[in-house]
Amino acid sequence: MDLYARALREGSVRTVDGEAAPCLLDFGLLHPDMNDEKRLLPTAPTVALPRLLQAFDERIAEERRREARLAKAFEPLMRIEGSHTAVADTPTIRVLHGKGRIDLAIAESLAKASEELLAIQPHNGLASKTLGAALDRDQALLDRGARIRTLYQHPVRHTPPVIARYELLQGDVEARTLDEVTERLLVIDRTVAFVAASKDRTAALEVRTPALLTFFVTTFDRLWRLATPMHPEAAHRPSLNGITPRQQAIAGLLVEGQTDAAIADRLGLNIRTARVHIAKLAAALGSESRAQLGYLIGQSGILESRDREQ
Repeated sequence: MDLYARALREGSVRTVDGEAAPCLLDFGLLHPDMNDEKRLLPTAPTVALPRLLQAFDERIAEERRREARLAKAFEPLMRIEGSHTAVADTPTIRVLHGKGRIDLAIAESLAKASEELLAIQPHNGLASKTLGAALDRDQALLDRGARIRTLYQHPVRHTPPVIARYELLQGDVEARTLDEVTERLLVIDRTVAFVAASKDRTAALEVRTPALLTFFVTTFDRLWRLATPMHPEAAHRPSLNGITPRQQAIAGLLVEGQTDAAIADRLGLNIRTARVHIAKLAAALGSESRAQLGYLIGQSGILESRDREQ
């Protein structure tokens, strides 16, 4: 790259210099000067790049053709019945990249499901935008007699798209909320799970390992028992000495030393809302500083009461 860049800046390089990087000639980034055999001329990047990309496209197309030929060759073999032709029971974990690919894999698994969908949906601003697209899919699952249980974070209780969703769904569907939940998790018929592998949900794991599926279901059930019912019957979380449940959760994170941004992220709030709750908590406890607030939280006993309730 250094030699190619120098050739672009200076207009040419010596042929002997090019011998140290023969790939530049192989890729067509340098070519002989017809007027001086001792010099090499650079190919403009705007010309070289499309040429290289075209070569990649051609190789990809050839791999696709090979894939089709291989599938065609195996097609008659897969119809043979015998003791060595059955699908082996080998659990797998598959990495999925791209939101489209992830959504397709989830849709395919849900289309075959007939028993249960367990879902954990963190409140990150994305969930409410995709609920409409998932409504028909989930209703079809309910129509097949399946059950849907979903865990959200508490802010979702006041989100109009979520409220509307549960007004429209018909069937065995329940929802509960917690202050904090895990990253996105879907467990379908306890045979396959999808786990978010990146914060922006552009990567996911498709898990079919029985031991991991059991772990996911157990974790979900334990969180479910701690959660506050939201649908079909909503339960109200009680305040404690004038401190709201949201402020109790914030108090616990403040004692841990979390920043305002970290608190907002963990509780599914925007940072402005988190700071409003922190200010109200400070006012309720009579705190005049962040350090004093931590001390007063410890003295108030609200964390011990909250832990006993949970």
